[in-house]
Amino acid sequence: MCCTCLMALSSYLNYFVLDCPDCEELAAFYARLLGWSVSSFPDVPGWANVVPPGDHGEHFRIGCQQIPDFRPPTWPDGPVPQQGHLDFYVDDLVEGEREAIAAGATKHEVQPSETGQFVVFLDPVGHPFCLCTD
Repeated sequence: MCCTCLMALSSYLNYFVLDCPDCEELAAFYARLLGWSVSSFPDVPGWANVVPPGDHGEHFRIGCQQIPDFRPPTWPDGPVPQQGHLDFYVDDLVEGEREAIAAGATKHEVQPSETGQFVVFLDPVGHPFCLCTD
């Protein structure tokens, strides 16, 4: 039996890409939230990267891809299902919440964590993301 998978190609996860109505605006939000920076390409309209400090192409990044007729997800229920979300681990959820809101996030009204180990937020265009602690 032959095993064909990406591991055989020495692969790694490089991007998590979010669709959005304005790539520069969403990239700026995630840069504020994470303390990272925005990297745009004049010859690639509708695309912006959020990169960690010191990135030279070898680190994980968030890509923001501008699409026409963007419709935000309506999590947890609704006509536009969530298609993915980001979890960010923080040392202190209270401080993390303050920082997320200061960066432009909105705390979601639905908080499903019974143990308080994560808090759900929405980015400025409606993508859910979580701040988590161990």
